[in-house]
Amino acid sequence: MAEKAKEKPSKEPFPGAYFVGLAITLGLLIVVVAVGAGMPPALSGFLVALLLGLTVNPKYALGFLSAGVLAALLGFAGNEPQVAWGGLGLILASLVVRRFVKS
Repeated sequence: MAEKAKEKPSKEPFPGAYFVGLAITLGLLIVVVAVGAGMPPALSGFLVALLLGLTVNPKYALGFLSAGVLAALLGFAGNEPQVAWGGLGLILASLVVRRFVKS
C-alpha cells in the first residue's frame, strides 16, 4: 500500500503551488475590498462582485448567476444599493464566464 502512495504523481505543478495560489488569491481579495471600501456603496458593490465573480469556475457559473439575480432582486426591493448593484455585477460576471471561459 505504501508503494502505491509513492507512485502516485503530485497534482501540484511545483511544490507549494497551492500555497502560492492561496497567497495570491488572499492578496487580491484584500486589495479589492480595500479599494471598494473607499467608494460609494453602489459602485463598490458592483466592482467587487464583478471582479470576484470573474474568478468563478465555469462549472459553478449558473449557481452564481442565480445568486446574483436573488441579490439584485432583494437589494432593489430592500433599498440596499450595495447588495443590488453587487447582484448585477455578479450577474454580468457569471454571463461573461459562461460565455467566454471554457471549462
